Amino acid sequence: MNYIFYGLILISIVFGAITGKLSDVVNAILSGAELSVKVAFSLIGIMAFWLGIMKIAQECGLVKILAKLLTPITKILFKDIKSDNEAIGDIAMNFTANALGLSNAATPIGIKAMQELQEVNKDKTSASDAMCMFLAMNTAGFQIVPATVIAVLVSVGYKNPTDIILPVLIVTTIAFVSAIIIALIFKKLWRVQ
Repeated sequence: MNYIFYGLILISIVFGAITGKLSDVVNAILSGAELSVKVAFSLIGIMAFWLGIMKIAQECGLVKILAKLLTPITKILFKDIKSDNEAIGDIAMNFTANALGLSNAATPIGIKAMQELQEVNKDKTSASDAMCMFLAMNTAGFQIVPATVIAVLVSVGYKNPTDIILPVLIVTTIAFVSAIIIALIFKKLWRVQ
């Protein structure tokens, strides 16, 4: 990936020099760098807030409550895992973090859930059905509140950053349900062969 970016930068400089617009290229690089720093600093606040909320939810037992609420669904989707397994709580926490648009917070939780799923996996050399289902659900990235995207829109001065909530909810719901259905279809097809 680094080679692609280096190539794009090099091509921009070469074409800027050929067309006599090298100063525009340099100005664009500098203004882009300045904007990236502003966006990064604006994200710190909202990420710290949501990560704090998630930590409070974890410490006060909200995750366990959420895991119990999701147990009927997880029993259907994750038949190989006992309902009292720690992976269920981590799957619930990962789902919650993704639903709030906190993909950065969801990643370490998702890794922990995958490790716990691997512990109950009978064949350690390949992914279990539960691991494939969790990966499909996690990759689809269902979001109720796309907090990170809203923070980016606020940082670049967008006037109505919450306008994206409904479209994101619709698209991620479709992607999430599709991922579950496809994982179930492949599970049945794979078993047949």
